[in-house]
Amino acid sequence: MQPYFFPYLGYFSLIRHTNKFILFDTVQFIKHGWIERNRILKPNFGWQYIGVPLVKHSRDTKINDIAINDNFDWRDKILRQLEHYKKRAPFYRQTIELVREALNIETQSIVKLNENILKVVCNSMNIDLDVEIFSEMDLSINNPNEPDEWALNICKSIGNIEEYWNPEGGLKFFNCKKYEEEGIKINFLKMNLWKYSQRRKEFETGLSIIDVMMFNEINEINKMLDDYELL
Repeated sequence: MQPYFFPYLGYFSLIRHTNKFILFDTVQFIKHGWIERNRILKPNFGWQYIGVPLVKHSRDTKINDIAINDNFDWRDKILRQLEHYKKRAPFYRQTIELVREALNIETQSIVKLNENILKVVCNSMNIDLDVEIFSEMDLSINNPNEPDEWALNICKSIGNIEEYWNPEGGLKFFNCKKYEEEGIKINFLKMNLWKYSQRRKEFETGLSIIDVMMFNEINEINKMLDDYELL
């Protein structure tokens, strides 16, 4: 998976139910995706983005070359955007401390920041995380002919891979026959996203893990992560 910023539940469900998780960072960065931002509640209704400012870059810049713009205190801005949760979220204090810890890394690399976020969040939820950054793995892989072959060629290079898991969106993207011919079973994880109390009338689904942790105990979150189907 590409390295996402405080991603939603489905991302962590993939981590929880796989043995190795690779942050794929050598492809083109897509602006305004999930790498530098995610969604939380707005104070009264709807949702808003929290995110990390980036140094200006060319259109074809790879993810691992994207740098964070530290010309102003973006960490403090994120924490201030989360302050409104204090009025209604039962786990506000614990979650704010977790966010502080996750952001407390001296780096200009968006990949390293997001790796640290995953480590901190997974540790808080007692999820075993075996994560590596693709650009640092020094793997020798065949050049893919099509985009769905990146994961296949990585699996082949690592060796002894029996299964590869991807979010359900990959059903439209991956040619499963290619994987089957290499003896690799490919599964697509579909999360059954739960509604939980956000202490407001309208429920906003698919928000950052921050929102989930604001309103739910760790044991309850892990139950959510276990509610999935393989397609």
